[in-house]
Amino acid sequence: MNSENKIQELQILEQTMQNVLIQKQSFQIELAETQGALEELEKTEDEVYKIIGQLMLKTEKAKTVIELEEKKKMFELRIKTLENQEKNIVDKIEKIRENMLKHSGK
Repeated sequence: MNSENKIQELQILEQTMQNVLIQKQSFQIELAETQGALEELEKTEDEVYKIIGQLMLKTEKAKTVIELEEKKKMFELRIKTLENQEKNIVDKIEKIRENMLKHSGK
């Protein structure tokens, strides 16, 4: 693989990394909001309201806690998946850079 191809591959990997980091940040924000909602639910009595579209509806606290816990698990799983992707991309970038440095020294 020549230098131009390697540079192009590096650029693609860096763009992919940027997209992964943006997605991860978005899920981290969602996770923090979900954790905040769960903490607030712990402080409340049984009367809970939920916003659905443009409506605010009364709902069961236990049901809402279960929904939020499931949402929390989903966000944690997605964040972990993105972290694995991030690690793989970093490894690929490092290998390409090492390879380029090794070949440029010849």
